[in-house]
Amino acid sequence: MLIWNTFLLAFSALLPLINPLGTALVFLGLVGDVPAETYRRLARRIAINNVIFLAIIELLGSAILNFFGISLPIVQLSGGVVIAAIGWGVLNEKDETAAAASKQKESDARGDDGERALEEKVFYPFTFPVTSGPGTLVVMLTLTAHISEQGLTAEILGHVGIFLAVVVLSALVYVCYGYAPKITKMISPSTAHGILRVVAFILMCIGVQIAWNGLSVLLKSVVH
Repeated sequence: MLIWNTFLLAFSALLPLINPLGTALVFLGLVGDVPAETYRRLARRIAINNVIFLAIIELLGSAILNFFGISLPIVQLSGGVVIAAIGWGVLNEKDETAAAASKQKESDARGDDGERALEEKVFYPFTFPVTSGPGTLVVMLTLTAHISEQGLTAEILGHVGIFLAVVVLSALVYVCYGYAPKITKMISPSTAHGILRVVAFILMCIGVQIAWNGLSVLLKSVVH
């Protein structure tokens, strides 16, 4: 049950940030007119890189926080505010292509490239920051901090739930990227954005809850 709850929490928090459908539009524009096999090959490598990249962030999250001397409540408060702000931003976007355009600005890839040049861009910029950007890293650190305050067994199960969410989202990335030319023709950007608005509201609520958890601990320490 704990794995399932953590999976849903991580999936809901990461979905609007990774946004496989919206980012597929960016990926399509960056890759350009290449054979369908190239799309699938690039998508497979990006999905694998994304799993490895986020798994490393998940495993090293606590070590990173300890290295910089950042306490758990501070991470929960600041990370929750960031998550809520991201959800609020997606919820209030007027242009259904705004999220995709924002991610494209994070990438410095331009123009028509040969397949070898595309292969060299599998991690940067296709995996980071196009697929998983800075916001995704903040959410991963916040999620790992959120589960680390529980017991050892609960923490292990929580990490499994987060990792499963990363795997499922990376699988969606593979499907959306690998078949980007077909998918972008079948699903309109407005429909995809409508779904993301609902998820964004849930994300905003998750961010507020995580921020409150951290703030309540800090307030108790001040009172005592």
